[in-house]
Formats: sequence, C-alpha cells, structure tokens
Amino acid sequence: MGEIPFWKTKTLSEMNNAEWESLCDGCGLCCLNKLEDWDTGEIAWTSIGCTLLDGESCRCKDYPNRQATVPDCIQLTVEEVETLTWLPPTCGYRLVRDGIDLYWWHPLVSGDPDTVHQAGISVRGRTVPEDGIDIDDYEEYLVDWPLTVGGDIKNRD
Repeated sequence: MGEIPFWKTKTLSEMNNAEWESLCDGCGLCCLNKLEDWDTGEIAWTSIGCTLLDGESCRCKDYPNRQATVPDCIQLTVEEVETLTWLPPTCGYRLVRDGIDLYWWHPLVSGDPDTVHQAGISVRGRTVPEDGIDIDDYEEYLVDWPLTVGGDIKNRD
C-alpha cells in the first residue's frame, strides 16, 4: 500500500510551497473576469480571460511578474482561500479546504497535467481576452460553466 497523498494528510497551512503550487490544477478558471453585484455580493462569471491568461495552455503568460501587469491579480494564500467565495467548485484549494478529495482528472491524482483539459474542466478554447472589451460590455459574456461540476468529472469509469 502506498503513502497517503499530502493533500489528504495536511491542511493548507501545513503545506510547503511546492505542495501548495501543485494544488493548482491548471484550469485557468480563477483568471476569468468576474462581476460582483455591489448590493448582494453575488458573483457572475464571464468568459473573458485576464490579459495574461493563455487560453490554450490555461496558464499565466508571465506568472512571476503578473502583478506588475495586473495589479489586482490575487495571489492565492491560505488566508485568501479561507475567505474567497468565488473559487470554483472544482478548485483544488477549495476542495482541500473543505475536506473533499481531488477529482480523478487533477494532475496530482492522474499524473498527467492534460487530464484537466480532457475532462472539460479548464477554460481551454472557451475564453476571449479582455484586451479591447469595454467593461460595460462584460455582461454580454456571462457564463455559468465555471460553477458546474457536470458530466463524469467526479469518477472515471
């Protein structure tokens, strides 16, 4: 019997930097622009990606320097993960925070960084870059797929 994976035995605050970074499944969902209703706090997702989001790889084009280009880019920390209400239901950080196991397609489980795309969880092929889109037009790009846990993503047959 193998060793129990770290995400099942450690809290988010107990993880080292490499473990923390590996919890990111590479879906790119957190890099989508979101609209917040100021009265209710409700979050609406758009298919508009951050200017640094590579819509094919679903990774940041300049991760180490991203805050120089996008000052309001949120650095996920334990504290942020504890308080953010918009983390998608498939997010590895949210799942570990909530005591739920990672899905079969998560690279830590599958051993393959491409399974998040094969399972249809990522933003691959579903985004438009924010460059040139007026903030007043964001409502034309509203989507609900970042909040769904549909199909056969929980268990692989």
